[in-house]
Amino acid sequence: MTKDQNPLLIILAFFAIYVIWGSTYLLNKIAVTDLPPFMLAGIRFIIAGVLIFIIAKIMGKNIKISWRQIKNTTIAGFLFLTIGNGVVVWALKFVDSGFAALEISAQPLIVLLLMRIIQGKKIQMMSVVGVILGLIGIYLLVSQEQVLDQENSIVGMVMIFACMLSWGYGSLFVGKAELPRNYFVNTGYQMLFGGIMLMVMSLLFGETWSSPLTWTRPVQYAVILLIVFGSIVAFTAFNYLLQVVSPEKVATSTYVNPIIAILLGWQFLDEKVTVQSIIAAVILLTGVYFINTKRKFTVIPRFFKS
Repeated sequence: MTKDQNPLLIILAFFAIYVIWGSTYLLNKIAVTDLPPFMLAGIRFIIAGVLIFIIAKIMGKNIKISWRQIKNTTIAGFLFLTIGNGVVVWALKFVDSGFAALEISAQPLIVLLLMRIIQGKKIQMMSVVGVILGLIGIYLLVSQEQVLDQENSIVGMVMIFACMLSWGYGSLFVGKAELPRNYFVNTGYQMLFGGIMLMVMSLLFGETWSSPLTWTRPVQYAVILLIVFGSIVAFTAFNYLLQVVSPEKVATSTYVNPIIAILLGWQFLDEKVTVQSIIAAVILLTGVYFINTKRKFTVIPRFFKS
């Protein structure tokens, strides 16, 4: 085990991408009800990026990077944040937060298929079973009458699928790309570049910008939590994990994210949880489990072995 593969750090990082990211669906849903999506996401990531650089300088970290690293962090920021996150925030205007989290729970399936298509990685039989179960779960989830009857719900579902493709390709890209060695600095550049591109998209889409002083109190709180925990803490943990464990393991956050999102959406936004959604979730998450069973994760030391 290398110095970077610290078991405690890995446990804390997984907690961040499991639980904290699960809560961001609720926070984004609250904020996007009053704010335009690209402006919301852009402000969130630019502020988070600047704060990360300030903290890095206080910690004595060198934030200078090479031109190649600038290019790669820009690409990563575009894949993860501009498309992978910004468009999800947009889609939340059309679908419930719990539904969005359930659809995104198929992310390991997307990562697996992209690894097969792009890297030529052989798909094991257990993973094939997982893909089949995942497709069945997705069908049950998106075919519900109450979902299809919602205005622009199909648009929202397609947008989320595009985000999953972008995020999945980004996971593979950063695993091979030359990025800043310090995870904090790496995250800061991705946040800054991704946020700038989101603000450009906001201008292109003609969104109306507003001062944070005019936002409602719940929206202000939601944005602050998104910046501090959803961006700085969780995304730094995500970048750290991508460099010390495999992309499939990182994608297992989708086991927990939808459960957290559904419970919070039901509790605070009065979102309905149907029996078919529960069945779809069980089948879908079982499929995700099968995708990740080619290695045994039941023994903790083995889980942390690269």
